[in-house]
Amino acid sequence: MACWIDRKVTARIQWRVGPPWYQNFVDILKLTYKEIILPQGGATATFLLAPVLGFLASVLTAAILGNALIDTSQAFLGDIIVVLYLLVIPAIALIIGASSSGNPLASVGASREMKMVMAYELPFIFCIIAMLVKSGGNIRLGQIIEHQLYFGSNIASPSGAVAFIVSLMCIQAKLGFPPFDASEADQELMGGVLIEYSGWPLAIFKLTRAILLYALPVFLIELFWAGNTGLLVIAGKYVVLLVAIVLVKNTNPRLRIDQALRFFWGPLTLLSVAAVILALFGK
Repeated sequence: MACWIDRKVTARIQWRVGPPWYQNFVDILKLTYKEIILPQGGATATFLLAPVLGFLASVLTAAILGNALIDTSQAFLGDIIVVLYLLVIPAIALIIGASSSGNPLASVGASREMKMVMAYELPFIFCIIAMLVKSGGNIRLGQIIEHQLYFGSNIASPSGAVAFIVSLMCIQAKLGFPPFDASEADQELMGGVLIEYSGWPLAIFKLTRAILLYALPVFLIELFWAGNTGLLVIAGKYVVLLVAIVLVKNTNPRLRIDQALRFFWGPLTLLSVAAVILALFGK
């Protein structure tokens, strides 16, 4: 349903009606029946296993985040660190798959994806560190949520607000959405990292992104906006975050890779460090 909201809001921005709610399921199903065209000269096994790796990581991430949100007592020690590692794997899967295809445009896309990962991970980690400090050094997602239930949402504090804004931009890059979609760049690289994929491997990559579109906003809610964990309240917060992501996606032109790197390593990193300092001072 997250992808349907994405497509529906995008359509409304462009003065279109948009697809029915089941369209994404139909698209994935159709791809599974399409012929798989393997690139000549590529590493076939690696090419086919890469999307599976990213998919499994995204499913595990969604399961950990959902479990922590439903029952905070079930969260395990260091689960937030595990989630951080798992969230990098889908991008690594894209890099491995594109590099193994043997296509020069895919290699350019893989190079850009590697640079993007190195760019947005630094400020994203600083933002999470700020929230760990804010919650008294807890490294369990359940304890971070419980801290906000007692003391209010982190987003209501200066450090939380700054870290939230920075994290939202990092999430945009993790999803590969504009203005940070240089690794795919349809008009420039004809799909970049995905140019050689077809059939069920392409369907798995698209399904992975759909799962991340659920998991990443939920992660932000747990870190910054978990002052009330009622089902309807959480659903409302999720829709608000999702619409914000879609609006950024549809109202900003693609940045060049050098512009994106300067943006993440410059102002966003400085803001994330400022969030850590504010958190250390109890702000």
